[in-house]
Amino acid sequence: MSYITGVGLTRFGKIDGSTTLSLMREAAEAAIADAGLKRGDIDGLLCGYSTTMPHIMLATVFAEHFGILPSHCHAVQVGGATGMAMAMLAYQLVESGAAKNILVVGGENRLTGQSRDASVQALAQVGHPIYEVPLGPTIPAYYGLVASRYMHDHGVTEEDLAEFAVLMRSHAITHPGAQFHEPISVAEVMASKPIASPLKLLDCCPVSDGGAALVISREPTTAHQIKVRGCGQAHTHQHVTAMPAAGPSGAELSIARAWATSGVEIADVKYAAVYDSFTITLLMLLEDLGLAARGEAAARARDGYFSRTGAMPLNTHGGLLSYGHCGVGGAMAHLVETHLQMTGRAGDRQVRDASLALLHGDGGVLSSHVSMILERVR
Repeated sequence: MSYITGVGLTRFGKIDGSTTLSLMREAAEAAIADAGLKRGDIDGLLCGYSTTMPHIMLATVFAEHFGILPSHCHAVQVGGATGMAMAMLAYQLVESGAAKNILVVGGENRLTGQSRDASVQALAQVGHPIYEVPLGPTIPAYYGLVASRYMHDHGVTEEDLAEFAVLMRSHAITHPGAQFHEPISVAEVMASKPIASPLKLLDCCPVSDGGAALVISREPTTAHQIKVRGCGQAHTHQHVTAMPAAGPSGAELSIARAWATSGVEIADVKYAAVYDSFTITLLMLLEDLGLAARGEAAARARDGYFSRTGAMPLNTHGGLLSYGHCGVGGAMAHLVETHLQMTGRAGDRQVRDASLALLHGDGGVLSSHVSMILERVR
């Protein structure tokens, strides 16, 4: 059995003077303190990648910088799914007895430490080096293609996508660490700058500075007991031109594996944290995960189903779309918020019941998927 014993999160947005290491350090210090531990108690380290510090040994660089001597030290790199993949790996390592307290950390000064062109160039490399990258597409362009096909197949509209931008912004407004606090409307999303049809500026997550961390332990270290109930992964393709045209999606495969290992089902879930790099990403994943029927996720969002006071509270910190996206730490913020909700420490954002949570991360262009089920023991 293993527990998420502590979490840490920086504010997101423009953080002048920040670096990959400083942001990771701030989040890691907060997570270790939250777990009631000291640095010397950490015997495992899992570290995400950084586009502003692309070191081939970033995990050991951070271990040295942070002053720890872990017996297990790994760097992980599966795009936006990295944070969840690290959490799953930490859980498995602790379950195996390989380590007692594993620090999982990600952070990056992606907004202030990288030019716009450099950021676009770095992220575009998810494309095929021969058949895609030379044609000039960016990450939004790939997701724009996916959105166009999904809208055609399932009757989804651009206004439907906009509902999720509005929802995430409404959740971010009350979080002091969020990058954006100004409310937006569906009309404002529709009127925002076109980026990659049908996606507009407010359909896309921002670029941010920020960091996040968590500690996974063999035994509870505080009064809070949040147990990892089950996990699953799926990796169906890398390049959008190789995306399977038929059969179950990666999210459907990973969540099925998570249900199988957890022994629970969708009806038991009280809170959801789902990757939302673009509005289309969130809409599709909600339907793939079984949180809405095909073509009905937007209607549920419009009716308040996913709101803080709704039947299935979702990304109550504002998600990537409004809390911000700093790379690996961006998706890890979903896990931090989930832990705060499950332990009753979310303040004004607190939901009625977060005793069983479903989390899902997505890397690439719906390429790599990690699903995780967390349960509050007490």
